[in-house]
Amino acid sequence: MKKIILLVVMTALSCAGMAQTATGGVQGKVTTADGKAAADVTILLKNTNKGTTTDDNGHFEFRKLNAGNYEIEISLIGYETLIQSVTVSADHTERIALQLKLSDKELEEVVIKGGQRNYKVSRPSSTLRLQTPLLEVPQNIQVITSKVIADQQIFDMLEGVTRNVSGVTRSEHWDNYANITMRGQQIGSFRNGMNVQMPWGPITEDMSMVDRIEFVKGPAGFMLANGEPTGFYNVVTKKPTGITKGEATFTMGSYDTYRSTLDLDGKLSEDGKLLYRLNLMGQLKGSHRDFDYNNRYSIVPVITYNVDDKTSITAEYTYQYMRMALIGAAYVFSPKGYGDLPRNFTLAEPNLAPTDIKDHSIFLTFNHRFSDNWKFTTQLAYLKYNQTGSSQWPNYPVGLLQDGTLYRSISIWDAENEAKLGQFFLTGQANTGAVQHRILAGVDMGNKDYMADWSQSALLQGYGYDDNGDYVPVDFNIYSPVHGNVPGDKLPVFDRSLPLRARANANIVGESYSSIYIQDELRFLRDRIRLTLAGRYTTIKQHAYGVYSDDNKFTPRAGISVSVDKQTSVYGLYDQAFVPQQGSDSLNKPLVPVTGNNIELGIKRDWLGGKWSTTASVYRIIRNNVVSTVPGPVYKVVQTGQTQTEGIEFDLRGEIIRGLNLTANYAYTTAKVTKDEDAGKIGGAVPGTGFADHVTNAWLSYRLQNGKAKGLGLSLGYQWQLGRNTWDWGANTIANQLPDYFRLDGNISWQDSKYSVALNVNNILNKYLFQGAPYELDNNPATTEYYYQIEPGTNFRITFGYRF
Repeated sequence: MKKIILLVVMTALSCAGMAQTATGGVQGKVTTADGKAAADVTILLKNTNKGTTTDDNGHFEFRKLNAGNYEIEISLIGYETLIQSVTVSADHTERIALQLKLSDKELEEVVIKGGQRNYKVSRPSSTLRLQTPLLEVPQNIQVITSKVIADQQIFDMLEGVTRNVSGVTRSEHWDNYANITMRGQQIGSFRNGMNVQMPWGPITEDMSMVDRIEFVKGPAGFMLANGEPTGFYNVVTKKPTGITKGEATFTMGSYDTYRSTLDLDGKLSEDGKLLYRLNLMGQLKGSHRDFDYNNRYSIVPVITYNVDDKTSITAEYTYQYMRMALIGAAYVFSPKGYGDLPRNFTLAEPNLAPTDIKDHSIFLTFNHRFSDNWKFTTQLAYLKYNQTGSSQWPNYPVGLLQDGTLYRSISIWDAENEAKLGQFFLTGQANTGAVQHRILAGVDMGNKDYMADWSQSALLQGYGYDDNGDYVPVDFNIYSPVHGNVPGDKLPVFDRSLPLRARANANIVGESYSSIYIQDELRFLRDRIRLTLAGRYTTIKQHAYGVYSDDNKFTPRAGISVSVDKQTSVYGLYDQAFVPQQGSDSLNKPLVPVTGNNIELGIKRDWLGGKWSTTASVYRIIRNNVVSTVPGPVYKVVQTGQTQTEGIEFDLRGEIIRGLNLTANYAYTTAKVTKDEDAGKIGGAVPGTGFADHVTNAWLSYRLQNGKAKGLGLSLGYQWQLGRNTWDWGANTIANQLPDYFRLDGNISWQDSKYSVALNVNNILNKYLFQGAPYELDNNPATTEYYYQIEPGTNFRITFGYRF
């Protein structure tokens, strides 16, 4: 791997050193009608294949242009397209300033014109703190736009979001939060650049409030260091744009699904200093499983106050309410294997009490720009959700017999999750001679607590009349289930008289952390070579179920990105993360953090002036200090284990030709144990992970641009996973694998400047699809039981939209 990195660097340096012909360039700044910097504006050099976008300061640049006359075309949704003539001279950089003008006509055509390129973006959101276009970042970062989310009619993170990024899959779990796997491990969840990950949380963000979702692959020291070295996803919520507009939608679909959304965007003051955004959503959603449902509503107001042209304050409040069937009702249990029960099978009963979740969050963001080159950001967040309800699971230790008899247990599950987060960071640019420095320096801190009451449980017992006419208990059998025979007076009643903290006892999990990060991106040879040097120092205290840990760790980051030409870059990256451990080894020494080292190489390219892009990468992640057990008559715990995950990834996204958008990806992942005290485990699969060896997805969408059928669109997409590995929590062996997974989905739609209608059909082939794992349920090591979740068969959604 080191030789490969050296070869890439040497080749890149050679390319960068090639002789230059006498050329010139153009530098410019684009502002909006109110004089503010216009970020992410598309800039095209007409009659050439060159294109770019403005940065956060509205700046853009074209280099290595032959002397002559050019026309620059500037376009941004909601503004008139601007064409500016410019003359380029040899050995000279022409500087221009451009201002966009609002256009009502452009606003009316926002759907037709905006749909051309918004499967692909050129820059990460400001919440990722990076000042660099995605093409130049030395890391694999993939962005799912709101257009993709709308075309696929995705409601929340539990649905088809993962199909749009290479190697990303969702593992089955409860129906209130997303358990997403990438590069062989579960990844963290961020919202607006802040780490909101908690046990069994957070509640999934509804897509009605989402602007984009960014998947950052591998460790990302520029965001946070404590966590698995596989990466994270960042949900970026909608913010005010200053353009007065709105959209309302109504959806109906299979299993009594009804949903409505409203998105309002505009100004609260005539001078444009006070802006607002309001997103509302209400949903009634049934299920293919009997007695199962998930009803939600959300209220998300956002206010931005532009103090002046350099300072802004944004306040965002989110309230999400969810009422769902009791947790665990989605699972199926069997002694024979997977797929032996119908899709609508359930362990639940029609008269069981629901689980309610109330989720509140507040984000405050302060931005101040000292100059065109330096910016300071402060962001504070408070998140809290309360859960009142219960969960269902087979009884312990014997819950399922080989004849299909299953003893159902109902447990209380009241919970509270609270997080207080803060971040302060400075970004800027400076020069030392011919070298440009892009600086990022910041402080992150947070305090999180989760508590739950699982202390009360009872059997869920059905009743019936025997041959003698006596009213007696009746066992539940998965192969001949009888529902509706659990009397209301036989349902468990849980004692909630004490405060939750008192009932939780030791079932409290939390952490407090603080960290400092400094990064310098050095740019050489007119920005063709970019060297990133960075480091983060983190202190973290954790507590879980009565066990405490206190750790600190320095994690370095080094990356290089080289522009082979204007549209192509190659990169190499070394980054590190760590996972704090609780407890001690067999010698009573505290466990040290597990460290994860990532080495990654890749190539990125923008095609046709940035209309579509490709990213290919290879990586190796080595986790050290993994806890392992020593075989023998005396149980011992040591921290000498090591695992290694390797993979190849490819992503393509954007507008291939006019009206034709494509998202396609492929990933190969392998994870194995490389060191362990038990020699028999070396070379075997890594336990406790759920991923697929091969994952490929595609979503192809075409919309007619002219003629009588203008606005008519067709889409088709698939998800294909081969070599699926199970979670394997309680299995007798880690060798059990799931069968391959293939799902075909489609869409037909029509839209004009105001109205739209879209019909999506999922699982067109009506495949019996599921995911799960072996699970010990009868307290007998000689037998293996299974648990899994079944997806719905062919189902549909139709959405009507109105824009105003």
